[in-house]
Formats: sequence, C-alpha cells, structure tokens
Amino acid sequence: MFLNKAKKFIKQTPFLSSVRYKAAYEGDGKTTVRVINQEEDSGLMINSYAVFGFRLNNGVTVLGPMAIFPRTVLSWQVRGSYEVTEDALRLFKLLEPKIDLLVVGLETNERRAMELVFRAARAAALNVELLPTEHACSTFNFLNAEGRSVAGALIPPLHVTVNVDDMLESQLHYRNLYRQDFN
Repeated sequence: MFLNKAKKFIKQTPFLSSVRYKAAYEGDGKTTVRVINQEEDSGLMINSYAVFGFRLNNGVTVLGPMAIFPRTVLSWQVRGSYEVTEDALRLFKLLEPKIDLLVVGLETNERRAMELVFRAARAAALNVELLPTEHACSTFNFLNAEGRSVAGALIPPLHVTVNVDDMLESQLHYRNLYRQDFN
C-alpha cells in the first residue's frame, strides 16, 4: 500500500517524475506526410536534374542552365560557371519585388569557380548561396515552399550518379509520357 502511494505521489509531482521518455507528438497516432513538389500552390519546384537540364514539378523539362523563380522559369544563357559574371547576374538584380536570396547551383565543386561566381555576385550586390547543383535544387525547393522571396540560377551538373531508383523512375516517366490510347 505504501509503495502504491509513493508511486502515485512521484507521478503527480513534476520534478520527481520517473518518466524517462516522452514523445513530442501526442496526436491520434497517425502520421501525415506532405510532398511539397506535388502541391500546386507551392509554385515551381525542381523534381530532378540531369546533365542536359532539369525537370520541374509541372512536367516541364528545361534544357540547359535555367533561372527559376517561384512562378516562372527562364533559360539562362550561360554555358558554365566561367561565364557567370556580373552581367549574367543582372537579371536577378532588376527584379521587382527584390529577391532575398539567389541560390546559385554550379556544375562543379571547384574552389576557383566558386570564387569567381562569388565575386560576380558581390559586384552585383546580390545575396547568394553558392552550392553544387545537386544541393542547390533542394535548397531552392525548400525556400520556395516556405514562401521566401528566392530565385535560382542553376547550371546542370557535369556528372550525375544514377542509382536503380532513378532509372526506374525515369523509365516510368517516359512510359507514361508516350502512352497513347487509340480507342
């Protein structure tokens, strides 16, 4: 009896609680997942990238480098990171409303290329995040989904490591793309 009263007292007293682990989630036991690339009101997102370009969440494939904004995408006329100059970044400075951050995705991870692009961005007075394209795509998607005023200047990577899931997804995409009903 004394033992039961002691346990009850310990449970009711917050600083004497014997609970070792308590979950932060106290809902109905169901987990929900939100895939931001499939929500239309999230704006444009990058679903995938390849050495030839990018595939967006609205089904559009952009060949070559692109300038992407929350609701618009443009072809960006640079051939590589060595052509990213203050003039090439001028487009992002002229925008209204002003962007908070420009996510620049480079095809290479070379230090020299990063330094050249950083100097060009600084000369253009832009806030930039310089990343390899592989990481820049997800960074743009995340910031765009948060509703931030963001733009992306992305150059397709020189090399892409492909795994089995990527190959299967690509095959399914093209199979559905060219499927025709003749009935």
